[in-house]
Amino acid sequence: MTFISFTTDYGLADGFVAACHGVILRAVPTARIIDVTHLVPRGDVRRAAAVLAQTVGSLPRGVHLAVVDPGVGTARRAVAVRAAGGDLVGPDNGLLIAAAERLGGVEAAVTLPVPAAVPATFHGRDVFAPAAAELARGTELTALGAPLDPATLVRLPALHARLRSDGALEAEVLLVDTFGNVQLAAEGALLADAGLRPPGRALVWAAAPGTGPSLGAAGGTPVTELAVGVTFGSVAPGELVLYVDAAGMAAIAVRDGDAARTLAVAPADRLALCRAGTGV
Repeated sequence: MTFISFTTDYGLADGFVAACHGVILRAVPTARIIDVTHLVPRGDVRRAAAVLAQTVGSLPRGVHLAVVDPGVGTARRAVAVRAAGGDLVGPDNGLLIAAAERLGGVEAAVTLPVPAAVPATFHGRDVFAPAAAELARGTELTALGAPLDPATLVRLPALHARLRSDGALEAEVLLVDTFGNVQLAAEGALLADAGLRPPGRALVWAAAPGTGPSLGAAGGTPVTELAVGVTFGSVAPGELVLYVDAAGMAAIAVRDGDAARTLAVAPADRLALCRAGTGV
């Protein structure tokens, strides 16, 4: 059986997803399509890239079709990429790279031709889905388009995560999931490097130059104390917990609540954390 995963920002109110399914299944009736999500916020390439990268390792080997494409119909390239652990198809806007790296790294890539007759606004149906179907039925990558240097593939800007000289961990908010859990762009190992191990207590505040928890009231920097745990049940209902999530990333949750709302944060915000009582 051939597997094709499918990730988009198309939503579920229209026929866009079904049209792409139809193109694939008309070409490869035996294909099994795994819908990762079609509820990526509109045009949010960063979120789609993170979701795809954190999902591909759990999927069967196959083709990964991803379309979050604010530049559809422009000069941005349409590409197919071969990684050690599977093929990826989508726009060349940084969407595919993290997933390709999770699958062992990019080995080859081609530019997909865009037929002159197709509409400029639905390359998911007219360019990417047909390419994914061709790969699923065994067509060689090199038969789909002109080879390109993998080094020229667009990459998203690096995410911010670092240990500061004062010992605090500073990291960008990467994702907020449907439960309101706040995933940081910091691998779990960085928590240990910052001395944030369960069971323990931590302080978290909005990262800004020259601010720290010792400035809480005088400096106008709101500071929140929270537990360092291993799961939601490490704390009582309504309490915050800092933990390493299922993707191996540092994350903050509220048991039976919404951490993003509690902390008033969103993706791309920066937070700083340190052990409670360190006086950073």
